[in-house]
Amino acid sequence: MEESGYEKIAEINGRWKADLIESFLKAEGIDVLLIQDAVTHYLYKSAFDPVEIHVPKSEVSRARELLKSFEEIQPETDDEDADADAE
Repeated sequence: MEESGYEKIAEINGRWKADLIESFLKAEGIDVLLIQDAVTHYLYKSAFDPVEIHVPKSEVSRARELLKSFEEIQPETDDEDADADAE
């Protein structure tokens, strides 16, 4: 894939998570290619099959930086919700 002007920036376990990251990067104006093993996808589907995320070489640094911020986002837990309700 590198010869086509795209570079792999991550491999994610789970198509659902790859789709979220794809949407996030595309919202930031970065083109994204998701690549999943065709044999695995053909024989059986699993929500946790590995998916490679590729972006244009010219956007690699920016995409990696954005990906870091995406991974730092943590969902609220029930404990945090309970603390907020107590106040």
